[in-house]
Amino acid sequence: MASASYHISNLLEKMTSSDKDFRFMATNDLMSELQKDSIKLDDDSERKVVKMILKLLEDKNGEVQNLAVKCLGPLVSKVKEYQVETIVDTLCTNMLADKEQLRDISSIGLKTVIGELPPASSGSALAASVCKKITGRLTSAIAKQEDVSVQLEALDIMADMLCRQGGLLVNFHPSILSCLLPQLTSPRLAVRKRTIIALGHLVMSCGNLVFVDLIEHLLSELSRNDSMSTTRTYIQCIAAISRQAGHRIGEMLKYFIYKMALDNECFLEPGVLLVLSTALCFSTVCQSSINHIPTYSYWLVPLIINGSDDEYSDDDDMSWKVRRAAAKCLDAVVSTRHEMLPEFYRTVSPALIARFKEREENVKADVFHAYLSLLKQTRPAQSWLCDPDAMEQGETPLTMLQNQVPMIVKALHKQMKEKSVKTRQCCFNMLTELVNVLPGALTLHIPVLVPGIIFSLNDKSSSSNLKIDALSCLYVVLCNHQPQVFHPHVQALVPPVVACVGDPFYKITSEALLVSQQLVKVIRPLDQPERDTFDASPYITDLFTCTIKRLKAADIDQEVKERAISCMGQIICNLGDSLGDDLPGTLHIFLERLKNEITRLTTVKALTLIAGSTLKIDLRPILDEAVPILASFLRKNQRALKLSTLAALDILVKNYSDSVTPAMIDAVLAELPPLISESDMHVSQMVISFLTTLARVHPLSLAKIGGSSILSELISLVRSPLLQGGALSAMLEFFQALVGTGTSSLGYMDLLRMLTGPVYAQSAALTHKQSYYSIAKCVAALTRACPDEGPAVVGQFIQDVKNSRSTDSIRLLALLSLGEVGHHVDLSGQPELKTVILDAFSSSSEEVKSAASYALGSIAVGNLPEYLPFVLGEISGQPKRQYLLLHSLKEIISSASVTGLKPYVEGVWTLLLKHCECAEEGTRNVVAECLGKLTLIDPETLLPRLKGYLLSGSSYARSSVVTAVKFTISDHPQTIDPLLKNCIGDFLKTLEDPDLNVRRVALVTFNSAAHNKPSLIRDLLDTVLPHLYNETKVRKELIREVEMGPFKHTVDDGLDIRKAAFECMYTLLDSCLDRLDIFEFLNHVEDGLKDHYDIKMLTFLMLARLSTLCPSAVLQRLDRLVEPLRATCTTKVKANSVKQEFEKQDELKRSAMRAVVALLTIPEAEKSPLMSEFQSQISSNPELAAIFESIQRDSSSANMESMDTS
Repeated sequence: MASASYHISNLLEKMTSSDKDFRFMATNDLMSELQKDSIKLDDDSERKVVKMILKLLEDKNGEVQNLAVKCLGPLVSKVKEYQVETIVDTLCTNMLADKEQLRDISSIGLKTVIGELPPASSGSALAASVCKKITGRLTSAIAKQEDVSVQLEALDIMADMLCRQGGLLVNFHPSILSCLLPQLTSPRLAVRKRTIIALGHLVMSCGNLVFVDLIEHLLSELSRNDSMSTTRTYIQCIAAISRQAGHRIGEMLKYFIYKMALDNECFLEPGVLLVLSTALCFSTVCQSSINHIPTYSYWLVPLIINGSDDEYSDDDDMSWKVRRAAAKCLDAVVSTRHEMLPEFYRTVSPALIARFKEREENVKADVFHAYLSLLKQTRPAQSWLCDPDAMEQGETPLTMLQNQVPMIVKALHKQMKEKSVKTRQCCFNMLTELVNVLPGALTLHIPVLVPGIIFSLNDKSSSSNLKIDALSCLYVVLCNHQPQVFHPHVQALVPPVVACVGDPFYKITSEALLVSQQLVKVIRPLDQPERDTFDASPYITDLFTCTIKRLKAADIDQEVKERAISCMGQIICNLGDSLGDDLPGTLHIFLERLKNEITRLTTVKALTLIAGSTLKIDLRPILDEAVPILASFLRKNQRALKLSTLAALDILVKNYSDSVTPAMIDAVLAELPPLISESDMHVSQMVISFLTTLARVHPLSLAKIGGSSILSELISLVRSPLLQGGALSAMLEFFQALVGTGTSSLGYMDLLRMLTGPVYAQSAALTHKQSYYSIAKCVAALTRACPDEGPAVVGQFIQDVKNSRSTDSIRLLALLSLGEVGHHVDLSGQPELKTVILDAFSSSSEEVKSAASYALGSIAVGNLPEYLPFVLGEISGQPKRQYLLLHSLKEIISSASVTGLKPYVEGVWTLLLKHCECAEEGTRNVVAECLGKLTLIDPETLLPRLKGYLLSGSSYARSSVVTAVKFTISDHPQTIDPLLKNCIGDFLKTLEDPDLNVRRVALVTFNSAAHNKPSLIRDLLDTVLPHLYNETKVRKELIREVEMGPFKHTVDDGLDIRKAAFECMYTLLDSCLDRLDIFEFLNHVEDGLKDHYDIKMLTFLMLARLSTLCPSAVLQRLDRLVEPLRATCTTKVKANSVKQEFEKQDELKRSAMRAVVALLTIPEAEKSPLMSEFQSQISSNPELAAIFESIQRDSSSANMESMDTS
């Protein structure tokens, strides 16, 4: 330290030299020293250095002055706070000096100091004190009118400080505002401009009162309208505020527009329109303004048409600015008002289409962009929106767009041959988006559009980007239309596409190969052989030659390599029978690519395509080498490669069984055991499917699996609780195929023993109930495949259930197996069966009773005439067993065929209605499910009956009926849907029912409809939502106190219905977002953030979802949302609370923090003062900071995983 002080003393001495070079070098060396992290100055050295640097700022030599300013940056972070204040005081004084050079250098110095201060979010005391000191001096300098150059510098520094440290100056914001506002009327435009910039930065951090004062001042000055010059200034100021804090200006927007509308000349100012577009882009206009949006459209549409081509003159300079601003404004309106799409298609769309012929290129680009925004808003977010069964009535945006396609094409096709590259690119982008929104829309217009695409592909003056856009557009059009549409144009399309494949620029080549691949499907569509009348032979050579050239090249881009492989795969798949002697050589190139780590995955997919071709391509030249290579891929640590390889092997074994040798199969089988695991069910399912194919086409090859670990791994997988769905179905098929091979030691009884052994051994009882169901299904699959063995095994299972020494596990498996077998095989020949199952209803084990109930229902499906009357009789005669017998009936109704059940519908319906008023909720729920599923059998008759019971005086009956409706709704089209759509409103009227439970089940039914078939309820939302929102409120009359010994416990009877209401709200975000008033929705989300634990968890999820779906609306409410989140994160559990309370609070904190992380992904969220303050609080609290960082890591890794398209 002593040596450092000595060195600096020497430098300071040299700085006093009369030689400017000495001073320059000494200052330069000092800067180098100050930039070192290790340097530490004592108080005396600090004082001397600061004094010298400030002195050098007044040096006669400009270079020394510049270096001295640069020293201020590192110096600020090295000296104590009072020294920094000295620096700032001196700089502020010098900034007001008479010498212009000193003023300039001091201004630069102040900016340097401000730039080096820690950010406002760090909560630095130094930054706060420095900024407060500067602020007072700056405001007086700005107010001092004499010297404009001082004003300009002061405004510049003020803007810089507000931008960087605005949050620290909250107490000074009113005085800053009162100092800035008068400058808006300054005679100097430069002063006005810098004032506007400073005000823009001020609104990022100021409080609501200051913001309102500013806006009110601007609006009152606008209404005075003293001169066009000042009016323009105020308009520009509002535009700056919109850019910096658009989410805050939404509520004021209507006043601004009305004031402008009063003055037509003023409204035609491009600045006004740009303010409107900026405000709309950066904010979602509040509810009170939504009603005025159509008015904006009606004002804007005439403006965009303003100025026809016939009236062109150089004096017409202003009209294009107005049209351009109007186009931007419409773009913003369209992008933010999704619910107004029908209105836009009636008014905005025709006006935009009419301006595609705009003469000004920049205006034309904005018009195209506005129409693109309209198309993007029209693209269905969910598949059900474009589902023909979605039952949308009237003119939808999609049908209106369909009707306007001829107008769009007529306007575009002339533009596609324009000289302007930008215009043509816009045309291609437009067509691409149009076809994505409406597949097949251009079917009748292809002859008009193809010449325009070819024009850009052949045009030598075309840029690379234009060709890429043209090819990309052609690819999308080819993919989304029937092949026959293009057959008349193939002759014209193939040459330019082939030429693009040979282009030296790799991106054009890559895109052209993609188009070539699609062209191959067009000229010979294998999926439509009956309509394949087109002669492809003239084009095969060209397509093959250009692709093989790229396939052989080793020194090309990775993307081109992969697309060349895919394209050649498609050529061989669709045209392989026409390649002749070229085929074996091409296949050997594939073999080489298979050995390359970079291209192997794409090659495997291409080989799968070729192997599955209906042309039966001869793959024998490469099979001997390819299969062992594919087998080796199964041990690679690349999941996508494993899945693709298993699919390839499956299709090869299926279609080339004669050429696949036992040695090849053994090589594959050796790699399979590690892949059969519950840790990756998809890979396991693919392995099982492959083994099933092997059992069918190569039965002898499975003789060895009995002794290998493959079978033991499969048996272990059967016992896994995760085995269900597609993997379980594949397993059942495999066992049926395996037992059908007749392999010794793998016969019916051998496999049965392997499956049921652990249960009968008793020593190793299975831990999960699902395992018993899986084993039972496998047993039933084997029994169906070997019907001769069935009776003996069924008899044994019956004895196992009867045997008093059998464990519950054995009884459970036996009953489930009887049920699964009886589902497919008639077991009425077993005289003891009914008695044995009914006796099992009396078991002490709940699981055995449940299995007996399931077994009885499942067996009844195998012979309805025998068993259904028996079950109905037992329900009537055995009230104690009613619940279990109703479950059996539910199984019958769910699984039996419609034709088999129809004769019994009336009897079952009558019986169920007797029990729908049962006081036991569990019984009512089963009855309701049976009623719902029974209604699906004869909806015309039974749905009106259900509706009639809504008038029942019993609340139990009403709740059963409404719950029954829930079971008539599924996510696939059904015959009941049109009938249900007409009357679901009547069922949802029970949301007004006086009984709390009826309202709750009505919400559950509504949630099911919104999730599975939103089209049923979309048109009812206006009437349903007020009742839904009403149920989100906490009702004090439903909260009661219960005494539990010495303690009092609060019980909220309204909690379940509130949870149901919030669950409905969450579902509506996914299915009916465009029908929601998002601000009203957010009001109730805010209430939920302060509610019970379960509801808080739901609303945190909703907040995260809303941050993605409606970021601008959330941004407007951010300050109101942050406070409850902060309260949750900072709540502390009492020290004497139970462990569960601590766990619940931790989970709440994590969920709240996930919502915070989601909110911070919204652009400009960090500009909110409350959010910035909360962030500082999180970073200063180690516990919250750790949670925050861990969630950020999780979300970033999840994003990375979602980007991995493989």
